[in-house]
Amino acid sequence: MPELPEVETVMRGLAAVLEGQRITEVEQRRPDLRFPFPAGLVRRMEGRRVLSFRRRAKYMLMRLEGGESLLIHLGMSGRMVARPAGAAPVARLGPLGAASDTRGHNAPPEAHEHLVIATDHGWRVGFVDPRRFGSVDLVATAAEDSHRLLAGLGPEPLEEGFTDAVLSAALVGRHTPIKAALLDQGVVAGLGNIYVCEALFRAGISPRRLAASVAGVRAARLVPAIKAVLAESIGAGGSSLRDYVRADGELGRFQDTFAVYGREGAPCPHCAAPIQRIVQSGRSTFFCARAQR
Repeated sequence: MPELPEVETVMRGLAAVLEGQRITEVEQRRPDLRFPFPAGLVRRMEGRRVLSFRRRAKYMLMRLEGGESLLIHLGMSGRMVARPAGAAPVARLGPLGAASDTRGHNAPPEAHEHLVIATDHGWRVGFVDPRRFGSVDLVATAAEDSHRLLAGLGPEPLEEGFTDAVLSAALVGRHTPIKAALLDQGVVAGLGNIYVCEALFRAGISPRRLAASVAGVRAARLVPAIKAVLAESIGAGGSSLRDYVRADGELGRFQDTFAVYGREGAPCPHCAAPIQRIVQSGRSTFFCARAQR
């Protein structure tokens, strides 16, 4: 499933081509994805101008003229495809959102494209989701954080308000492994398996350590490690594993710099001991038993 850096990257790509444009047509090709599409989706979106974008955890919010926001969750296999109208299924976007390579014209629709948005500037954006685990909803912009999927989320890890004191307070009394605690979206929003593994390695903290024991000095190492890993991944366009690509069709490159994730048996970058893999809560955890305590 795309994690925070991948969602942030997709959101920035959409903002580059959609902000300020008016939606001229919306095509809904099925009644549902993971959940039913909201009632009156086409009517409520057509004719509205796209004002801005916001990311909350692993969700994107496209704020529309008229006081509503389109909430988008990519799920396990969802992706957004942006291209000029009439172009091939993927358009590569230049730095200012201009198409630098449309790769042909009059191509057939993208497979598994369940929702399509067209704009007055000639852009076409489709939500492609083969497994249909993604979701779309409309929510009042003023009440975004009250939406059932967003209410109860923890602090955003890249915001100034996410500090070692805030993390420590959330970990006090937790007797689950720190890896599991960080995947709890109520502790911190948007973190997933890849970036928790990488952040714990940078902070020198074992994923098996009890969460309560990380509060304090170790949290002071962990918070900047989380922020650095996420920022670096966003700068690299995210990590492309399995289905994820950016809105411009390009792959993210952060997976090329993983220190531990997916590197079982490879030497630790710090001490050359072999990277180990264990299973925690049904998820693979990669770490160095010598460098992480």
